Amino acid sequence: MSERSDIVIIGAGPAGMACAIEAAGKGLSAVVLDENPAPGGQIYRSVESVGQKRLDILGPDYAKGKALVSAFRETAGIDYRPCSTVWNIGSDRRVEFSQGGRSFGILAGSVVVATGALERPSPVPGWTLPGVTTVGALQILLKGSGVVYDDAVLVGAGPLLWLLAAQLVDAKTPPKAIVETTPPRHVLGLLPQLFGSLAAPGYLRKGLSMMRKVRRAGIPHHSGATNIRIEGDSQATAVRFESRGRSHHIASSTIALHQGVVPNQQITRLLQCDHFWDDSQKCFRPLLDERRQTSIQRVFVAGDGAGIEGAASAEMQGRLVGLLIAAEAGHVENERIDSLQSQLKREASVRPFLEKLYAPSSEVLSPADETIVCRCEEVSAGAIRKAVDDGAPGPNQVKSFLRTGMGPCQGRVCGLAVASVISQRTGKPPEDVDYYRIRPPLKPLQLSELAAYDGASPDKAVG
Repeated sequence: MSERSDIVIIGAGPAGMACAIEAAGKGLSAVVLDENPAPGGQIYRSVESVGQKRLDILGPDYAKGKALVSAFRETAGIDYRPCSTVWNIGSDRRVEFSQGGRSFGILAGSVVVATGALERPSPVPGWTLPGVTTVGALQILLKGSGVVYDDAVLVGAGPLLWLLAAQLVDAKTPPKAIVETTPPRHVLGLLPQLFGSLAAPGYLRKGLSMMRKVRRAGIPHHSGATNIRIEGDSQATAVRFESRGRSHHIASSTIALHQGVVPNQQITRLLQCDHFWDDSQKCFRPLLDERRQTSIQRVFVAGDGAGIEGAASAEMQGRLVGLLIAAEAGHVENERIDSLQSQLKREASVRPFLEKLYAPSSEVLSPADETIVCRCEEVSAGAIRKAVDDGAPGPNQVKSFLRTGMGPCQGRVCGLAVASVISQRTGKPPEDVDYYRIRPPLKPLQLSELAAYDGASPDKAVG
């Protein structure tokens, strides 16, 4: 006796919620497993519970998540299971997860991976010191609890850097400075990509609006920063860098790093789906067909886990996958499917411009020898290079030599950085170097949770 569902969706962000709404709306049984206690994912975190003041600070793009979450809550037939951690998926599409100290399994007709993105690792000297975090983590604190730091320095590149800075200005706690690795006047060399992005002008207007707000607030802005080092013995005390030919030193106990986001590929790697290297986004992506299905039958990916396109696209992709799966059961809506595909193409038009403009800095792609790359096992870039010189050709061999990727994060944080260091040392392209081989459990799992494994939730088994 096993619990079964037509579709099991992993993640309750915009892609997962939208997929569940469409699939359940067509009469399919849909289980949504999510680690968080409430739906929304990172982008709409806590959107149901924040007050009007924080909604105003976080802006209209965040506030509109309330409608999606409400629709998700109100759609009949969605079996939503918060606080559920997926730790394995078998070749028979049995999704195994823990919840409340016990483990369960569900057999899925289709699996939809909607686990979104992670912030790219930013290995610079001092990035492991207490007081150093990511820009995304600071924004999560703001969304989740309204916590802000009054001396934060934002360091790196990407739209999220400016978005958080603008939100902190509205929260009356502006950042102490923005240290941007994007070269000054870089945009002048991107005119072809800029013209191509005009099909989705809303992103450009929003970006310019955020920059104007931050500059009007008088926030110091340093562009083209290089040689970034975070200082401190037992706690971050300052960030030092060079910009426009001058050396700078900014005292702060809160340094937030950011170099864009990349797909969370842990589950698609676990399932041994085919992946490819996207040189524009400087990351691996799962290979999908026109139905957003991976190389493994009946395993789909919706949202930024398939490639970074943003929250609006993630919701559209979720709806599209839900409709395509429902179409196989006879609920065909070709007009909506065609419309969603056209909207997705338009939304994606801005990506080449953003990816060129906010390309990750060479310093994080090729960290200095003394810089820690694997935080869990405290392995430096120099040690990885030595392992390569000693004969380790890829991430899995380096893992055997040095235990990289064997800590609690299971390679989620260091995986891309390790692959990048190996690629540069060997001269092989990233697709030949490849990535860690991911094995279960995907997340740390207590033995008691495994011992309390039940193939099906007792009150859910349907035979």
